[in-house]
Amino acid sequence: MSELTLLLLRIGFLVLMWFFVFAVVYSLRADLFGVKVRKMPEPQAAPVPAAAPAGPGDATMPVQSLTSPPAAAGAATTQTVSRIVITSGPKTGLELPLGTEPLTIGRSSESGLVIRDDYTSSHHARLVLWGDQWMIQDLDSTNGTWHAGVRVSAPTPVTVGAPIKVGATTFELRK
Repeated sequence: MSELTLLLLRIGFLVLMWFFVFAVVYSLRADLFGVKVRKMPEPQAAPVPAAAPAGPGDATMPVQSLTSPPAAAGAATTQTVSRIVITSGPKTGLELPLGTEPLTIGRSSESGLVIRDDYTSSHHARLVLWGDQWMIQDLDSTNGTWHAGVRVSAPTPVTVGAPIKVGATTFELRK
């Protein structure tokens, strides 16, 4: 083997080792400090989403403007919702009063509702008051957030009494 080939192999191996070291450091940093959570825009500044044609296998759900949510029957509003009740999971029976501030749900001690199980992300989901409508937003969690048996992929209006599943915990909004 020529010396040039051997030198190139050594340099390649050294670059590969440093790439591995940086990948490990990046992974540890993400685990220790978390990832940046995106904030929802204010209701006045929210753009009106354009209607996209539903592809095969997509759930057909009408696209609504988040600036003025409809007052649908059973939709959770500030006048009708006063608490969140955990119906199954480690904290079954726990009731939390809801104000007007967003409620973050996750394993992190910074969350408003702390759920400690292996299936919940540190910042898993967020309940937000959008105008007079409560919305559930998944914060890019690994196992997803479920509302009434449907996975939440975008901010979704919450229906009073419909189950919301985060990890191994199920809760619902009540009057």
